This record gives sequence, C-alpha cells and structure tokens, in this order.
Amino acid sequence: MNKIITFVLMLALTVLFIWLGDLIYGRQGMMIAFALVAVMNLVSYWFSDKIVLAMYGAKQVKEGDLPELSGIVGNLARRAQIPMPKLYVIENSMPNAFATGRDPAHAAVAVTTGILQILEPKEIEGVIAHELSHVTNRDILISSIVATLAGAIFMISRMMSYAAIFGGLGGGREDDNRGGVIGMLVGIIVAPIAATIIQLAISRSREYMADASGAQLSGNPLGLAHALRKLDTSAHVRPVEANQINPATAHMFIVNPLSGRSLMNLFSTHPPIEERIKRLEKMAVENSGLKIPKIIY
Repeated sequence: MNKIITFVLMLALTVLFIWLGDLIYGRQGMMIAFALVAVMNLVSYWFSDKIVLAMYGAKQVKEGDLPELSGIVGNLARRAQIPMPKLYVIENSMPNAFATGRDPAHAAVAVTTGILQILEPKEIEGVIAHELSHVTNRDILISSIVATLAGAIFMISRMMSYAAIFGGLGGGREDDNRGGVIGMLVGIIVAPIAATIIQLAISRSREYMADASGAQLSGNPLGLAHALRKLDTSAHVRPVEANQINPATAHMFIVNPLSGRSLMNLFSTHPPIEERIKRLEKMAVENSGLKIPKIIY
C-alpha cells in the first residue's frame, strides 16, 4: 500500500510541476520544466551523498575501528544481500543516524557519536536495519527526486511572483494568459503549499515502510521500537541548536532532529513516533504472540 501511495503522490507532484510550467510559458514551459528536472535530478543522484556527508563532517570508519558497530552493519548487509555500505561517524552528541547513496552498491550509513552512547546493541541493530531498508527500498533516490521536484515548484512559484510584479505572466502566446489572475494566485500561493504537503506525505510513507522492512531484516521489531523511543525522548529533552541541522536534510535522519520544536512538528517529514512504535509492537505481537512489556525511559 505504501508503494502505491508513493507512486500516486509522486505523480501528483509531477503533474503540479508540469502545470506550473504550462501556466507560465505553455508547451515551451513544460519542455523547460522537464529539462530543468532532468538536470537537477542528475546532479542530485550522483552527488547528494558526498554533499550531505561533508555537510556534517562525517568521518569514514577505518578497518578495525568500532568492531561491534562494523559487525552489526556487515551482518545486516549480508542478510539484505547488498554490498557492505561505507560506515561513517559524525562527532555530535545528538543521537541520530541516516543513510545515503544512489543505490545499494554506493550506499553509506552515518551514525552520530550520541547514538552510540545511549543505545544498546540490539537497538543499534534496529536502527541500522531501518537505514539499510531505506537503501534497498531505493528511498534515497526517491527522496532526491521528490526534493528536486518540490524545489523546482518553489522556484517557479518565486518566478511567477516576480513576473506578476514586473509585467504579468505569459510568453507562449501574446493573447493567452494561461490562467489569468486566479491561475497566478494558485501558482504563487497554493502550489508551494501543495508541494510541501505531498513531499511530507511521501516521506512519512517511506518511513513506515523502512520501519516494517527494517524490523523484518533484524528480526526484532522491539529493538527498533525501543530505539525510536529513546531517540525521540532525547530530541525533546535536549533539542539541537538551530545551526546544527540543515532543515533541508532533516528528512534523512531516522528521527526528525527538529522534532523538539513545536513549530517544526507542523511540517515534520516523519510520522508520529507513537504511531511508528505502535506498528512495530503490533509486528512483534504478530510474530511471537507475546505480550509487549511496558518499558519506562
């Protein structure tokens, strides 16, 4: 179901983008829009992993360093039947992790020093399994495409606002205003909001999928559930400073690093932690038939 939802939402985002191109410059606008998306996607596909790792000063784990963590990643990669991803550590007390890379052969998993300090091995295994599931589900590529489309919509909307100030819309035909004032207002105000909502919906759908497939990969849904509880508690007790996280990359982390701020919750790229935990606990019950012990953190 999550795959179908993702497809429908990405289709809606693409249609919205093409419509905006058509609104400004007709068929020529649509061609320019497609060309712009293709170029931006290509750059994002090849270089997004290097950019985000450099952004957070991630250091690659050398052979022999962090043997327990390397062993967990290696075992899960073998179970997932993918090459061993590159492993990075970020010097940051914020407990979190993310995966990046254009495909399983070029994947990387990054964890913060903070997450290694507060999680037990089984919980770390659940987190890594979640991140490797993002890789096997091609979520990195999907999120790159979605971010590019949404970003292009924001850019076109900004162009429309400038066009409205300095001479109006149109360009494909002199007597065709491609939607008039209503179309202009929709493009400037409604389109960016719609793009944001669609982007968030896609991100949340993929998080649920990664939770489920990650729990299957590790064979321990409760390990991931307990990890999510600890990470979420930490995010609220010790919220990160504004300059520590680039909001454009917040969707990549297993737990939204900005969730400690009430305003950011309105635009969260992640589904509610309680719902994620509830689904994982349900998986554990279905797999074992045991009652879920209540753990207080």
